[in-house]
Amino acid sequence: MRITRTLTAALLMLGVAAAPAVAEDDPKDEAPTRAGTSFRTATEFEQGQEATAKASAGDYLYWSFPADAGQRPTVTATVKLPETHAAETWQVDVYDGLRRRQACQYGAQTRTASADAASVELACVLRTVRAWSEPWADDPLPGTYYVRLTAVNLATGDLGLPVETSVRVDSKDIGGAAAVDGSLGEPLVPGVATQAKSDSEDEDSAVLSSLDPEDGWSSGWWSDRWVWTAVGGVLAALAGVGGYALTRGNGRPRHVPPGA
Repeated sequence: MRITRTLTAALLMLGVAAAPAVAEDDPKDEAPTRAGTSFRTATEFEQGQEATAKASAGDYLYWSFPADAGQRPTVTATVKLPETHAAETWQVDVYDGLRRRQACQYGAQTRTASADAASVELACVLRTVRAWSEPWADDPLPGTYYVRLTAVNLATGDLGLPVETSVRVDSKDIGGAAAVDGSLGEPLVPGVATQAKSDSEDEDSAVLSSLDPEDGWSSGWWSDRWVWTAVGGVLAALAGVGGYALTRGNGRPRHVPPGA
């Protein structure tokens, strides 16, 4: 009995000691509050997060996020404009891991804010990310995607005016409807760039992209098409058994001719 009480007390103490560590927030869960100025310095954020940044009109702002096969990402951006400004046109562009500009299926990718507008909202719904594609095609593939937000046709007097921006990405899971027979060997994620230093110093590696989807890269090996295929096979087998039972009868002739 004394040993049992001692073990129980020890477990409770371990639980209390571990509680603060469990309660701590993961830094990756915090939405970023800045933006990069190029593809190489793009700020990473997860889907479902709202990345914000304070900038100046005329800056090129870059973010990056991961997207996997079967997802249809929707990129939304909001720009809060200064109190006094001329008419401004803002645009959001999305690029894949190969820095190919991806077309928007629909959404207001470019909008002009009037001189009395307090903000402007943009949206870009991408095509469904495919697990595999022909080398010559520009289909969206699993990997890193870049968001670029900037003002176009900006008046000279508005250059450098302070603005507040926010970007968010949410995806709809299309599933087996977009499944293809194939997959990439690796997602289109920028690798590790090695920067050489002097002979007296070690080489320093900078990871260009470190975010993965929450459940890892699926690479298109699984989709609900497998489920529907299995269900279809079962229904076909049941239909075959039922048809055979209906046409077989009871195995005896219904009418026996006289003298037989």
